[in-house]
Amino acid sequence: MPCYSVTEGEGPLVAVALHDGHALRPEVAALTALPEEERLREEDPFTAAWTAVAPTRLVALRSRFEVDLNRPRAKAVYRRPADAWGLPLWRRDPPDELVERSLSQHDAFYAEARRVLDGIAAREGRFVVLDLHSYNHHRAGPDAPFEPQSTHPDVNIGTGSMDRARWARIVDRLMAELSGCDDLGRRLDVRENVKFQGGAFVRWVHETYPEVGCAVAMEHKKFFMDEWTGELYPAVHAGILRLLRSAAAAVREELAAQAWAVAAPSTPRSGRA
Repeated sequence: MPCYSVTEGEGPLVAVALHDGHALRPEVAALTALPEEERLREEDPFTAAWTAVAPTRLVALRSRFEVDLNRPRAKAVYRRPADAWGLPLWRRDPPDELVERSLSQHDAFYAEARRVLDGIAAREGRFVVLDLHSYNHHRAGPDAPFEPQSTHPDVNIGTGSMDRARWARIVDRLMAELSGCDDLGRRLDVRENVKFQGGAFVRWVHETYPEVGCAVAMEHKKFFMDEWTGELYPAVHAGILRLLRSAAAAVREELAAQAWAVAAPSTPRSGRA
């Protein structure tokens, strides 16, 4: 099985789901010490479906416990418990050859992302990437209280590596669309940089395409599922998809309203994760 899938379409909008994957290649599965359900709890299941909001999509097909596409290359394979929330990761230390095979997938993904985004930058002049994730808010146990809303917004927008002034209208419009509708029976609590400021992928986009690429990390709290059993709440998940479609349409409108020139985008830098 490949490490990722790519769907290419028209327009300046891209959606990625870097932690949706759950599969492990056999040599990794043979050494992992984590039960499948524990891996799933730290992955971002069901986020790939949300990438349907964009014509161009990049989706991870392998578990972050094989290779984490949202970390820098040097940290993309979790080798010690400290790399992954203190979890006991391996039955024995993975050999360097296994690690290098995993890292080769990281290299391939970023090379493919570079190819795709180079093409969009040349064609459209500017682009926006929606980097879709989810996060846990019930870590203490299935019968324990949920984490407080004050520190765990429904959607955490990560803009830590972004030139915020350059892309303010895009980010502000996106947040307003997500928080301004009660399609789920209430308005979502959408805040910026409360728990997460964005990972390696959005940082790579901003470093590689500093004037033409806006990447927004979007961490959705797992209120759309039971994070202990893995059960999906289909109506809530579908409601989030509808909100994301509305937000994506607003981002496209905002890009068009900027009237940015297509003819002369700056040359992408040679940055890598």
